Amino acid sequence: VEVEVDYTNGLPGMTIVGLPDTAVQESRERVQTAVKNAGLHFPRHRIVVNLSPAAIRKEGPAYDLPIALGVIILAGFLPQDSIEGAMFVGELSLDGRLNPIRGALSMAIMTRQYGLKGIILPENNAPEAAVVHGVKVYGFSSLPEVIDCLINNSKTPYHIDIQKAMEENSIYEEDFIEVKGQEHAKRAFEVSAAGAHNVLMIGPPGSGKTMLARRLATILPGMTFEEALETTKIHSVAGMLKNNQSLLAVRPFRSPHHTISDVALIGGGQTPKPGEVSIAHNGVLFLDELPEFKRNVLEVLRQPLENGEVTVSRAVASITYPASFMLIAAMNPCPCGFWGDPKHQCTCTPGQIHRYRHRVSGPLLDRIDIHIEVPAVPYKDLSNEHSGERSEDIRKRVIAARNIQLERFKNDRKIYSNGQMKTRHIKKYCKLNHDAQAILDSAMQKLCLSARAYTRILKLSRTIADLEASEEIQSHHISEAIQYRTLDRGVF
Repeated sequence: VEVEVDYTNGLPGMTIVGLPDTAVQESRERVQTAVKNAGLHFPRHRIVVNLSPAAIRKEGPAYDLPIALGVIILAGFLPQDSIEGAMFVGELSLDGRLNPIRGALSMAIMTRQYGLKGIILPENNAPEAAVVHGVKVYGFSSLPEVIDCLINNSKTPYHIDIQKAMEENSIYEEDFIEVKGQEHAKRAFEVSAAGAHNVLMIGPPGSGKTMLARRLATILPGMTFEEALETTKIHSVAGMLKNNQSLLAVRPFRSPHHTISDVALIGGGQTPKPGEVSIAHNGVLFLDELPEFKRNVLEVLRQPLENGEVTVSRAVASITYPASFMLIAAMNPCPCGFWGDPKHQCTCTPGQIHRYRHRVSGPLLDRIDIHIEVPAVPYKDLSNEHSGERSEDIRKRVIAARNIQLERFKNDRKIYSNGQMKTRHIKKYCKLNHDAQAILDSAMQKLCLSARAYTRILKLSRTIADLEASEEIQSHHISEAIQYRTLDRGVF
């Protein structure tokens, strides 16, 4: 957006045109007061501010600083050539302080794309903007500082060590060693992380489903700089970055409540903004109490699960946000949660159980590869001092398996893991030997598995084989993969 400021003779006042929203309209009072409190004379003319292009709706307070500078130039306190070739963004307080804004990282990227010499913005936004290579970033705390820099050229660009920032912001607080028992579920999560497979956990309350889900990100491969930049950009646009935070180098974990609306989950609104599926990009989206979500909310997950992106179309704009995440869902086996629990009696009727389990549609379950049972943890496991492996040790095996998959799909740009394989990939990379084929044939007949389960078992067995660095899918790989299809096996 280019901010144009002009004045004519007439009654003193300021008019802003170019489809401004309420926040932009209110900048008239903020700018006028901030300029006066900076010790400068506000022009006594009829001032017109045009936000170009006029056909795009403008929202937010980021236009305060460029409007103020335009007014100051009209008043003769700044030469016009002092602002040439740079981008200015920032919200003004009444005393002239510069407050942080949303989307500073995206604006810095745009500065580079347009070949501008630098960007001037609030100092709290300087760390995130400085990660963009080839852009001079200048952070200021107040309007007088900006004016002094433009007159005297006394400010040095903000610099950040990207490697150090990645290391400082890639520390996880949770660890798998904190999870007592549930070795079967831990193994399933290792397979899930190795092949980017979605997971559905079924178990009673208090069995550790949420605890497991929160630790999945700790065994995923570390984020690359490109992934961190893309994820940080989304969080910056959503206004979720902390002040002075440069990069988001830990994989996001989002756990929306089951009362969430479809717009909040998928994104949108009067002015389109990213939803939970985009905020979880390159990370984990955890849906606890899956059947309690509204059906229309769950159905909007189909597009991002299939394509890794979501398109939000509204009257004012149509925007495509990235939404490549791992879906982890959890549910109870019945409304009371104790169906099949040997220590608690289930109080649900067969009709209630049937209705509860069928709240989740088949097409959504079709996109979840792993169904596992998470039973209550016995007391002896809770009191046991030994808790199993650390996340760091599991992550090493996951990275080794992911590297095998990256080499396998190096000629296919849209595929990077086994969980994304299509039919043609399954036929090419999931060939079975005689023993493995015999086990799968027996399981298909005795357990009455569906065609959907057949392809999922092949995908999972390919990932399990990769964890062992095995080129061939063997019989025990197929056997383990069958165990991860709880719903298809009729256990629940």
